[in-house]
Amino acid sequence: MSDDTTFDAIVVGSGISGGWAAKELCEKGLKTLVLERGRNVEHIKDYPTANLMPWQLPHRGAVPLKMTRDNPLISKAAGYGEDTAHFFIKDADHRYVQEKPFDWIRGYQVGGKSLIWGRACQRWSRHEFVAPEKLGYGMNWPITYDDVAPWYSHVEKFIGVCGSADHLDAMPDGEFLPPFDLDCAQAHMRDALHAHYGNRHLVQGRWAHLSKPNPIHLQQGRGTCQARNLCMRGCPYGGYFSSNSSTIPWAMKTGNLTIRPDSVVHSIIYDARKGRATGVRVIDAKTHQVHEFQSRIVFMNASALNTNLILLNSTSSRFPHGLGNDNGLLGRYVCHQSYRAAGGGTLDGMTDQYVYGRNPTEAILVNFRNVGKQDADADFVGGYTSFVDGYRTRGVAIDDDVGPDYKDAQTRPGTWGIWMYMQGETIPKEANHVRLHETRKDQWGIPLLVTSVGYDDNDEKMIADWRKQAEEMLAVAGCKNIETHDTKWAPGLDIHEMGGCRMGRDPKTSMLNAWNQMHAVPNVFVTDGACMTSTGNQSPSILYMTLTARATNHAVDELKRQNL
Repeated sequence: MSDDTTFDAIVVGSGISGGWAAKELCEKGLKTLVLERGRNVEHIKDYPTANLMPWQLPHRGAVPLKMTRDNPLISKAAGYGEDTAHFFIKDADHRYVQEKPFDWIRGYQVGGKSLIWGRACQRWSRHEFVAPEKLGYGMNWPITYDDVAPWYSHVEKFIGVCGSADHLDAMPDGEFLPPFDLDCAQAHMRDALHAHYGNRHLVQGRWAHLSKPNPIHLQQGRGTCQARNLCMRGCPYGGYFSSNSSTIPWAMKTGNLTIRPDSVVHSIIYDARKGRATGVRVIDAKTHQVHEFQSRIVFMNASALNTNLILLNSTSSRFPHGLGNDNGLLGRYVCHQSYRAAGGGTLDGMTDQYVYGRNPTEAILVNFRNVGKQDADADFVGGYTSFVDGYRTRGVAIDDDVGPDYKDAQTRPGTWGIWMYMQGETIPKEANHVRLHETRKDQWGIPLLVTSVGYDDNDEKMIADWRKQAEEMLAVAGCKNIETHDTKWAPGLDIHEMGGCRMGRDPKTSMLNAWNQMHAVPNVFVTDGACMTSTGNQSPSILYMTLTARATNHAVDELKRQNL
C-alpha cells in the first residue's frame, strides 16, 4: 500500500463535526485524511459575494425565477439567496426519493453547512439527556450532562461563543465572550415576561460570534464580528465559527492533514477476519474513478442522512444490511426539530431608540415546558426553545402613496415589533426512517436514499401549545396586531435532522456506545447528527462538536492501548 492511500484516521465530511474531528486527530499526531464530496472552498479566497453591495448583485439579491424553477427544493432553505446559493447544492446534484415529504437541505463543499449554519450554541440541560426515558417517550442517552460538560467548555473556548451567564437549569452556562446587547423590544419583552410569570426567561442568545476575540481566536487568524449579518456569504473576518476559518486551517498547520474534495464516499470497507473497518471506498466526483483509502479508525461526519446512507451501503457477508446493523435499526429513529410555528406583534413607543449595526444574534426564550417533569397542563411530551427578534419597520404611514412626501416618509423609522419562532423537540420513532432504494441509483452508481419521516399527534399538540403561549406572552408584552401561524412545512426544512445511528447502552436497541463507537465495529465512530438519541429542544450543532471532541480523545487513547 502506498503512503498516499494509508492514514491513521479517515474523517468522512468536513462540516461542523468533521472539521472538529480533523482538528483533534491532527493535534494528537494522527495522519488524517478528510474526504469531502463537494468542491474545495478556502477561507476568504472562495467567498465571492462577501463584500458585495446589493446593487452589485445581478438581481439585487433576489432569487431569479429560473433559479427557483430549477431548484424548487433547495430554494426554500433559510438563508438561500442570490448571494449565498453557491454554498447550497442544486436540486440535481444529489437526488433522493421522498416516500413522505422531506426537504433535505445540503451544502456540498469543504466546510459543508458550517458556512451556512444558524450559529446558535446553547448547551443541552441535564434534563434533556434523561427526559425521554424518565417521561416515557424514548430511551436515555448512555451519557449525562456531566460527561459532556468539560467538552462543551473545550469547544466553546476554541470556537468563541458570545452570551451571558444566566444561571438557568434549563439552559446551562458556558465559557462566554461578551454578549450582543438586546434591542429595546427584546429587553421590554424580557422585563414584561419576568414580571408577569417569574419563571419565563428571555435571555441574550449564545452564538458562535467573536464579540471580543481571545488570544486563541487571534491565533486562528480570526477577528471581531463586524455585525454585518451577512454570515451565510462566508465571513472574511472569521467573525463567526466555520470549519473553513477555524478547525480546518488549525489542523492543516500541524502537517498531519490531507483534504480530498470531490470525493463521494461509496462505503466503508470491512474486514471480517479482523472484525474491523480497514478503510473507505471513494468515487471521484469528476472522473468517476474508484479509489480506496486505508486507516486504523474512521470517523463518520457526513451529516446525519448521508452518514446513514453510507453506512447502509457498506454491506458485506458479515453485515448484509449495512455496517454494524445487527439489530436492524440502522436508518431508524430518524428525528428532527420542529420549526413550524412562528408569530409576532407590533409595539407602541420607544421611537427614540434604535440598534447598532445588524445584530447577527437573536434572544432566546428558554424552554419552560416539561422541564424535568411533565407539566399538568401539557398534553404533549418534550419541550421547545423560542428565538425572539425585535425589529423596527421602515417608513411611516401618510395619506399619499405617491410623490415626494411619500418618498420622504419611507426614509423615516417606523414602529417597533417582536417576532418569535419555535424550535421544538420531536419524538424519535422506529417508523421514521431512511433506507436505500432497491433499484434507483445516483450518477455515481450509489443507491438513492429514501426518506420516510413525518410528524405525529404530539408534534401537532406542541405546535398548538406554542401558538397559544406565544399569543399570551406577546399580549403580556403589550403587543398589538398579534398573529401566529403554522407553516405546515415538511420535515427537513428546519435543517436539524438527527438519528438513524443512535447512541445507547444496549446493542439490541442502539448502534453506538457511550463513546460514539459502533457496537459491532469499534473502530468506526459516528459523531454527527446521526448519533443523536433524541432531539432535545436546544440547538444541536455545538453538541455534535462536543461529542466529536470527546470521541476523538477516546479513540486516540484506545489506539495507544492497542485496542483498535
